[in-house]
Amino acid sequence: MTPGAFVVVATTREVLDTPGLGPHLLAPWELRRLAAVRVPARADDVLAARLLLRLGAARATGRPPAAIGLAQRCPDCGRAGHGRPYLPAHPGLGVSVSHADGLVAAATAPGPVGVDVEPAARRPGPLPVLRRVLPGPDLREALAAPDPGAALLRAWVRAEARFKAGRPPPEDVHLKEWTDHGRAAVVAAATPTAAAEPVLLPPSALLGGPTAAGEP
Repeated sequence: MTPGAFVVVATTREVLDTPGLGPHLLAPWELRRLAAVRVPARADDVLAARLLLRLGAARATGRPPAAIGLAQRCPDCGRAGHGRPYLPAHPGLGVSVSHADGLVAAATAPGPVGVDVEPAARRPGPLPVLRRVLPGPDLREALAAPDPGAALLRAWVRAEARFKAGRPPPEDVHLKEWTDHGRAAVVAAATPTAAAEPVLLPPSALLGGPTAAGEP
């Protein structure tokens, strides 16, 4: 068991190439959702993200991945099957997941947690969308940076992580951000101040095998 809050970032291929991992670990409702994804690369991302989330929850609880029962519920409409993931058998453990173009990230924490990952080369926009998503001070600071595109991307992943954690007041949030140069990824995690500050673990912590050069 691993106490505290932690985040793991991996490529989709790293997860899907790990022996013993596959769709057999998903629940029937997850398999139905996966079958509805018509773009093969996106389906791989979804599968890898759900597998990585199970491995993170297994590390945090001490239970095998096959015994991790995931559920989702939308905080807006109250319906199950979509929205924020959670563990019915472990109500005190928060989980979050993200995937984007061959990258996946999963987070667990003793309380609410949000995680977001994006390719480091991505540039969010357009500006009207950014104004709706990003806090005003973050947007102005990013636009004034020497490399506004990269700064806007970092602000974007922080905002997404904060949203997934449940949007507590900014002063009540631990917000951490990392750049995984080996995987060309930018990732952020958010937890309330009552929870542990998140740390980044290497993929080998969940997937096994040797730690790759350049891993955090």
